[in-house]
Amino acid sequence: MSARKTSAKAFLQSDNKSLIIGIALLIVLTLVASLSVEGFASTNNARSILLLASFLGLAALGQTLVATVGGLDLSIPFMIGASNILLAYLFGTSVPPVLGIAIIALLGASIGTLNGILSYRLQGQALILTLGVGFSLVGAAQIFTTFGSQYSGTVFSQVPAWFSNISAINGKTFGMPFPPVVLIWAGLCVFLILCIHRSRAGRALYAVGGNRTAAALLSISEFKVWVGTYMISGLTASITGMLLLGFSGGGFVGVGDAYLFTTVAAVVVGGTSLLGGSGGYGATVVGVLVLQVLTSFLVGLGLNYAAQQTVFGLLILPMVALYARAPHIRYQI
Repeated sequence: MSARKTSAKAFLQSDNKSLIIGIALLIVLTLVASLSVEGFASTNNARSILLLASFLGLAALGQTLVATVGGLDLSIPFMIGASNILLAYLFGTSVPPVLGIAIIALLGASIGTLNGILSYRLQGQALILTLGVGFSLVGAAQIFTTFGSQYSGTVFSQVPAWFSNISAINGKTFGMPFPPVVLIWAGLCVFLILCIHRSRAGRALYAVGGNRTAAALLSISEFKVWVGTYMISGLTASITGMLLLGFSGGGFVGVGDAYLFTTVAAVVVGGTSLLGGSGGYGATVVGVLVLQVLTSFLVGLGLNYAAQQTVFGLLILPMVALYARAPHIRYQI
């Protein structure tokens, strides 16, 4: 009996505690919203929540990996906006659509790599550095796409139907009534969670985030892990921006603005420490769903954007206070 109690106590004292809290919050929010807002539990609303959660989940993927090693990437919303209008611009040229998508994805990975290298060399300045890179990127993209156009920051072009179907609200996956991006996100979630928890690369993330000295003794390259996480963050941000183009049908440079706050919020609500070394993408997925269900609930209640931001802030404060009570992993070794 004592062994079972010890096992249960260890389970609750681990990162699973954050996951349990997040799942409980998600269940409570869903029940309250279903009882309070007419049509909240409908199939159409559920499909809408999953679609929007897919975009946020993809954007928060890179932020989770970066946070796990103890960094932060504030260039994500700007990469989303730049990718959105650049792909729309390329769709309006003679460049084949698939090649255009590959070019933007490569750009995202390259900018992410640049963020990683610079922030590694300037330790402690990742937040401001990535913000500066983001501003520069979105400004350059806006200048490039507005030559000869009177619309600043907005690009109109014909988006291929097959590309729109991937993330359109009425998109279908093998005849099933939900957009393909939801299935893509679900598959990516499973793949990434397994990789993080069952591969050497995943263990390296926690090693670098938890104790860099110990990671070095284990022959883990802090530089490669750090730069790799930022590269993935840039790539997933660019993919998010491209998918949002398929969702809206038109390029808009400000489409990523909301993700400056929500990607960090999803990571925090999920319980991943911004100091590094704990958490994971599974917890972020729960955080994403919590935020998206809460957003849908608040919209159903008639609250405007400013009121929604206030509620988000009030949600994050106690969550951060709760997680902060646990000592960081580097002080437990």
